Parts: sequence; structure tokens; C-alpha cells
Amino acid sequence: MEKFLNRRRVLKGALNGAAVSLPLPFLDCFLNSNGSALANTGVPLPPVFGSWTQNLGFTPGRWKPSKVGANFELGDELKALEPFKREVNLFSGMKYFLDGRPMATHTTGLEVATMGSIPVGVESDPSIDTLIADVVGVRSRFRSLEVSLNGSRDSWSRRKGGTVNPSEPSPVALYARVFGPEFKDPNEAEFKPDPKVMTRRSVLSVVKDERLDIMKRVGSADRDRLEEYFTSLRQIEQQLDIELREPIPLKSCGLPEQYAEAEPSVMVESVERNNQLFSDILAHAIACGQTQVVNIFFHANNIRRRGWVRDWHNLTHEEPIDPDLGYQKDVAWFVDFGMTTFANFIGRLADYREGDGSVLDRVLLLWQTDHGYAMAHTMDDIPILVVGSGGGRIKTGMHLSPVGDPTTRVGLTLQQAMGVPINTWGRLSNETSRPIAEILA
Repeated sequence: MEKFLNRRRVLKGALNGAAVSLPLPFLDCFLNSNGSALANTGVPLPPVFGSWTQNLGFTPGRWKPSKVGANFELGDELKALEPFKREVNLFSGMKYFLDGRPMATHTTGLEVATMGSIPVGVESDPSIDTLIADVVGVRSRFRSLEVSLNGSRDSWSRRKGGTVNPSEPSPVALYARVFGPEFKDPNEAEFKPDPKVMTRRSVLSVVKDERLDIMKRVGSADRDRLEEYFTSLRQIEQQLDIELREPIPLKSCGLPEQYAEAEPSVMVESVERNNQLFSDILAHAIACGQTQVVNIFFHANNIRRRGWVRDWHNLTHEEPIDPDLGYQKDVAWFVDFGMTTFANFIGRLADYREGDGSVLDRVLLLWQTDHGYAMAHTMDDIPILVVGSGGGRIKTGMHLSPVGDPTTRVGLTLQQAMGVPINTWGRLSNETSRPIAEILA
């Protein structure tokens, strides 16, 4: 049957009177022998960076392995990751440094985790995902995609100066944004640039041409603001350029089914359902070459279980330690729920096949949290997880415990693995120039 298939084959039909196309997934005949590159060009499938940011940490004694190195045993609160153990690197013993600054609980830790520093006033450094996106994401339609699992637009993705890349709380809205009318099927037999896109691009070009004249007429503060503004415009132009360019065929690309979402909210059932949908959409977006950076914010603070009086955050402060178990039983339930939710996301990437492998094979996924132990708001022994090799850019399957070192060592390592030309990351005591060589391939 292969003689009836080619790399541009698309299934076509109509839905409610509108023409639709459904691309075929990557088939073995379209890829090289191991599924890591396009057979016709030899171009490797691009690496993908992902971040999963989640509050409230873990429970002391229930997550950290006793053994350092390979072949470590996952603790009770990490058991959901057992199917992906070979793809996991676990870090313990590391710290967030305050340098005499006051700690904003559930905030300062994530500032250091994502930006390598604590902001001064309204100014902040860019987050690790934007630094990576500026290198790997410039040729994809979306430089990055952000989602939130609790129904909010909160996000830890930030550009320099504090500009936030807001999260999308609705899977339906994300689907429309990625696979709606402006989606260019990379496997479409005939590519036709959208004239509306061409018109928008010409308007932006006129704005760009006026830049130097405007910059000469304003003071330094306004020049800084305008520089940020024009930088944003340049990024829009780059995106429009991509929309005008014929996409590279990607045979793993197929449209996800349109499911009905649960109403975005803080309830466990809604979080669970919408994580399933977000995972499916993001996996398809990666496989279809729409983005190489994805960010998921699991805002655990206000996640609530139906029928329970207190949410996850309140339980960390108010639930007494069970005298028999030695830990907060209900908090542990939520920690298990959070890790299962994370594992389900990983599982969707692993299930999406690309040749002999999967989308997960080229993903580098960073899991970070705000405190080591939420009940005491500790800033040491911070758990960090890295899942996937990024297409062989890092080694996996290790537990490392560089006790007392800044957590930024992990962020620096991943940036270098993803090709960011950086030798030092972080500020003050969180600054480091020491990547974790043990995991670099």
C-alpha cells in the first residue's frame, strides 16, 4: 500500500459545510531508519523545551532516594513516574538563596527557579523558557505556548523587564489558536500564502521603517520602552514571515480531536480533565512544528477536592501531622495527585509516535517548585526533576545531590544543552558558571 502514500497525503472532507483536512501521522516510510530525521532531507527533528511549574513542593522523607547516581529508587511521592524512570533526572539538596532579601512565600522560590534571580521592583530578568525560545523558537509559528491548569491566566514565563506571557486556561481556546483558521498544515499538497497575513506584514514593515526617526525624538526612558515595543513587533513580523513560508512536511502531524473541555476551575476533576486535553493539544502542536517551547503552570495553591473544606495550600499550613504516618495525610494525597497529573502529561508525549520513537524523545522537560517543604516554607533541599533527553542532549536516569549548591546550576545546564550561548546564569548567590557535567551528553 505504500505506493499510494506520499509525504503530502492529506485526508479531506467537509464539516458543517466547511472544508477540513486531516494530515496523516508520521509513517516509517517518511523517516530515516530510527525515526529521528526526515528521510528526504536528513534534517533531525528539532529539540523541544518544556517547563512544568508547580507550587508546594514535596513531603520530607517521602521523595528523596537514599542512593545517588544511577539505578536509584523513586520515593513514594514520585511513584507515578515509575514508567518513565529511565527518562528522569532527579536533583536534591540544592537551595534558593535570598541574599538578605525578604521571602515572599510561594513566590520568591519560583522567581529564582524560573529567572535565576529575585526581581528588584517591577524589573525582572527573563525566565529560562524565554531565553531558550529566543534560540530554538524563532522559526516556529509560536515562540512558546503557555497553559494554566487551574483556570487562571497566571504564568511564570517572563520576558526581560517583567512582561508576562499569559497562560491560556481553556483547552478549547488553545485548540482554536493553534489549529484554527490560521493553522498551515505542513503536509498540505498545495501551499497558498494568506493575503490577509501579507497585508498585516506590510503594515508592520512601515512601522519598522519609522523606528530610527522615532527613537531620535524621545528621551532615554522612552527609548527603552520603545525598544521593547519594537522588539515585540519584530517577533510578530518573524511569525508572519513563517506563516508566509511553505512549511516543512512533518508526517507525525495530525489534528487532535476536538473534545468538550471541563469548565476551567480549581476543582480536581476539572484540572484532571483539562490536563488531558492540554497534553493532547501540546503534543500535536509539537509534532506539527508549531512550537518548540511549552510551559505548563500547575498553580497548586488553590486546587480543591470536591467535598473537602480546605484547599491544598491551606492544608499545608493547617493539617496536623498524622501521629502514625508521620506526615500530613491529606497534603500527601494532593502531592500524589500533582505528580500523577505530571506523569499523565509525560505519558501523552511518550504515546505520540514519531517513527520508532515518540515526541518525548526530543523533549527536555523541567519540573520546578517554590519550596522544599511547604509547611515550613523551606528554601533548601529543593526537589527538581528533568524528564527526557532533548534528542540526546543530556543523559538521563540519575539522582544527583549537590548539597548547598544554587538550583540555577540545573537551569544553566539545560540552557547550554538547548544551544543557548551562555556561560553564567543567575544573580548574586544564585549566580553560577558551573553546569552539571554529569548529565551533559
